[in-house]
Parts: sequence; structure tokens; C-alpha cells
Amino acid sequence: MVAKNYDFDERFKIVGIKEIKKEEKTRKEGIRQRLEGKPVISAIVLTFIVLACIFAPVIANHDPSEYYLDALNTPPGREYIFGTDSLGRDLFSIMFYGGRTSLMIGVLGAAIVTVIGTIYGCISGTSGDKVDSLMMRAMELCGSIPSILLILILTAIFPAKNVFSMSIIVGITSWFALARIVRSEVRQIRNSEYVLYARCVGGNFFYVMKRHLIPNFISSIMFVVVSSVGACITTESTLSFLGLGLPLDILSWGSMLSLANKALIMNTWWVIVIPGLFLVITLLCITDIGNYLRKEVNRRPSNL
Repeated sequence: MVAKNYDFDERFKIVGIKEIKKEEKTRKEGIRQRLEGKPVISAIVLTFIVLACIFAPVIANHDPSEYYLDALNTPPGREYIFGTDSLGRDLFSIMFYGGRTSLMIGVLGAAIVTVIGTIYGCISGTSGDKVDSLMMRAMELCGSIPSILLILILTAIFPAKNVFSMSIIVGITSWFALARIVRSEVRQIRNSEYVLYARCVGGNFFYVMKRHLIPNFISSIMFVVVSSVGACITTESTLSFLGLGLPLDILSWGSMLSLANKALIMNTWWVIVIPGLFLVITLLCITDIGNYLRKEVNRRPSNL
């Protein structure tokens, strides 16, 4: 009698274990399916970089503004993990402090692009044919000029002495693509019943834009907004590399790359490779997330 009970208990345990394993397998497959196609690695890496820049005072092992004249162009080692540049600055310390500036320029520049592009696109999309055509021709005229030339003209008129001026210069020369997308989306919904009703009851332009237009195309422009962050960071780095960006006393990834000419001559590869690697990884992560948002928008059915 005892043996039969033992066999029954064993059978029950085996079945229970199989059921538990089946549930765990099903749960893992569900998690895998939810994460499939999503930029998980890019989001994790980008989050790590952002957090490292935020907590730069905790991570840095040297004073980022200090010039260690006895350790000029020191290669990576135990004391200077990423080495030093031609000014004697510790690259490991200024890497994360410089990331703060570059990310701030990217976010502020993208915000300026979003505001100008959204308002301009909404005005053009809701206007009559003549005003819309005039605004689009003006935008195409400005967009036909190479952006780097516009930036050079603006930097000559308004020198980029700080983060805010650089963000403004980068932002006001990069909103043309977003304005086209917004204008196209607005022209599809401007004659909808809720938009016409809001106008008939006295809703002004900004009320209609905020309550009825933006909620309908916000998902369509998210990938452009996210991609604008990377584009603004790239522009700042390019200007700094050309010697037209932020001054050397303002730490950024671009200002670090401004010493690349000396690094090439002196064969100090770490001065170019390490900041460039951080910059490339950040831009790849932002681009991957932006492409995912674009695919999600294209996959969703239209509400029109």
C-alpha cells in the first residue's frame, strides 16, 4: 500500500514538473516574441551612456578641467584609462563631462527643430493653396542651400560661444524635413469633421493644432524627432572638428575631436579613436531607435 502511494506521488511530481517547465517555456517564448524586432540592445547601451554622463562626477577619476602638463599625450594606462590629449587633459574624465554637452545640444537642437517644423508645417498645411505654395517654395529654397553653408553663415554672424547658441544655430537649419512631413499629414486631416467643428466654434489656430492636429501625426514624426538628436550631435561635432564649434574650454565630444589634426601628426590614435567611438556608438543607438519608430508607424493601420 505504501509503495502504491509512493508511485502515485512520484507520477504527480513528474507531471507537475513538466507542467511548470511548459509554463516557463511558454512565458519565455512570450517575452522573446515581445522583444523581437525591438532595439533592446541600443536602448540599453544608450541608457548606459546617458547615465554615465549624468553621474560623471562619480565616474571621473581626474579633474576634467585640469591640465596635467607632465603627462601630455600619455597613452591609455592604469592612471589615465583613456590616456591624455595634447593639452594634458584626462580623456576618461572629460569623456562623460563632454557627453553632457553633446547630448544637451542634441536634445535642445531637436526641440528647436520640432517646434519650428511643427508650427511651420501646420500653418502651411492649413492655409490656402496660394499661401501653402508660397511657404513650400520658400522652404525648398532654403533647403536647397547646403546646411553646412547656412551654419557657417550663422556662425559668422552669431558666433557659437555656448551650448544654447550652438543649439539654436543647429536647430534653425535642420527643420525643413520635419516641416514637409507635418504639412503632408495636416493636409490629410484638415478637412475632418472634428477640425472643421473646432474652427466653427471659434477655436484659434494654436488650439486646433494642439488638440486636433498634433495628436494625429505625433507618432508619424517621432522617428524624425529622435533622429534629429543624432543629427544635431553630428553637426556640432563636425563644426568643432572644423574649428567652428564650441571653444576648447567647453567640454564636448566635438571639442575633443577638434584636436584630431594634432593627433594625426603626433600619432596619438587614442585622442581620435576613443571620442569618435563614443560618438559613433551613440549615433548608432539613436538611429536604431529612430528606425524602429519609423517601422512601427508604417506597420500601423491608418486612422483616416
